[in-house]
Amino acid sequence: MSELLQFLLSGVTVGAVYALVALGFTIIYNASDVVNFAQGEFVMLGGMITFFLHAAGAPLPLAAVIAILATAAIGVAMNKLTIEPARGAPVVSLVIITIGVSILIRGAAQLIFDKQIHTYPAFSGDDPIHILGATILPQSLWVILGAVAVFIGLWLFFTRTLLGRAVLATSNNRLAAQLVGINTTFVMTLSFALSAGIGALAGVLVTPITMVSYDVGLALALKGFAAAMLGGMGNPKGALVGGLVLGLLEGLTAGYLSSQYKDAAAFIVILAVLFFMPQGLFGRKSTDRV
Repeated sequence: MSELLQFLLSGVTVGAVYALVALGFTIIYNASDVVNFAQGEFVMLGGMITFFLHAAGAPLPLAAVIAILATAAIGVAMNKLTIEPARGAPVVSLVIITIGVSILIRGAAQLIFDKQIHTYPAFSGDDPIHILGATILPQSLWVILGAVAVFIGLWLFFTRTLLGRAVLATSNNRLAAQLVGINTTFVMTLSFALSAGIGALAGVLVTPITMVSYDVGLALALKGFAAAMLGGMGNPKGALVGGLVLGLLEGLTAGYLSSQYKDAAAFIVILAVLFFMPQGLFGRKSTDRV
């Protein structure tokens, strides 16, 4: 029993990270119908910038805040320099652009920072918390609570604010949104800033557990995408549930089979969703009238 609980706790921690990445995918998708594969690089930047600022003498909380704001600014620059100039291009072209931006950020991080693996102290110490024979690190609770807090914030944003509804309106019909007075350019800019900031927050929270290097973004982007697909692309609730389910699958696979197979769980999820549930767990089925 304690062994199963340990695998579940580990899975929930990893799943919370995937949920944060998936929530970043959700914001961009809701605003533009674009899948942003640079989302994983935002996670990497959050961890790397925090580490180097802290190593330079900045207090850890200040370093984390600066890292989140700096990454949000990079997200805005990505939108202004790459997505906006390609407005009107096919969605596939925009997705390819995000992949190119991901490669560019990864290469720049390698040059600006280094190729080493880094970490910094946990926020609440390293003494594990014992639960029914299993253990969980205090930093894992920060990750889990961070994912839940971001989900609640996004749910309130999309359902209770005019600006959040403007994001959804822009996704549904950009021209109609413009005609009713919505500043769609600002909506896109805000969406990229929020998405990048949430990714950086994930990096800040998880680095004391998993460590960070310049090349961790690709795997996180793929798994965050798998989580978003599982839950239903564009649905914040689906992103949270999809991330937790994917993390639990990885934890159980690593525990009962082998850690060599845990990464395959994400790709199996993508294939299963595409074949059997294209709309995901919480996605809406759509029909076209002809």
